[in-house]
Amino acid sequence: MPDQFSRTELLLGSAGIEKLHRSRVAVFGIGGVGGYAVEALARSGIGTLDLIDNDTVSLTNLNRQIIALHSTIGQYKVDAAAARVHDICPETAVNCYRCFYLPESAAEFDFSQYDYVIDAIDTVKGKIGIIMQAQAAGVPVISSMGTGNKLDPSALRVTDIYSTKGCPLARVMRTELRKRGVRSLKVVYSEELPQRPDPALYEVLMAAEGGVRRSIPGSTAFVPPAAGL
Repeated sequence: MPDQFSRTELLLGSAGIEKLHRSRVAVFGIGGVGGYAVEALARSGIGTLDLIDNDTVSLTNLNRQIIALHSTIGQYKVDAAAARVHDICPETAVNCYRCFYLPESAAEFDFSQYDYVIDAIDTVKGKIGIIMQAQAAGVPVISSMGTGNKLDPSALRVTDIYSTKGCPLARVMRTELRKRGVRSLKVVYSEELPQRPDPALYEVLMAAEGGVRRSIPGSTAFVPPAAGL
């Protein structure tokens, strides 16, 4: 009798579906990229998800993040994602961590229990920590590079970090990983050169954010979701 995974089973087979049901994946960063990764895993019948993010849903997330709705504004992203996962696949176990991963808090996470790790956070320090901890535990990991200020989803590539080009974040990551002796890392990145946001509109957004000078990239509903999938 058909069930919700019947169409997936046609491609992966019963053994593939069972493997997904038995697997545990950690997703660090439940934003434009990570949120869609969570969505795809839930719809594929993943057994257990660990969701790590300390942020809450805001109005400016509505343009690109799948967990962002007017009804979820103010909720922790991990909580909004967990509710969505349970509505899609009630059998999936979800562990929520309302925290931001930093190397100093690495001991809180036992990477050996994961079958796969998805790094979808923005900070270099945090990304390096996740990658190093995953590789030390012998767990496969994929890391998302910069998707902000990009418009072309067809420019996305899945490759090794040392084969990337044109991505500012990937350039920094290559340098830092090389220092640490990391020889290989699977990443998703865009070959598209970053767009330049409108300076006048950027200043307006800065003012709305309280005048705090920080990097706020432009983003759309096309590139981050494609990277997450």
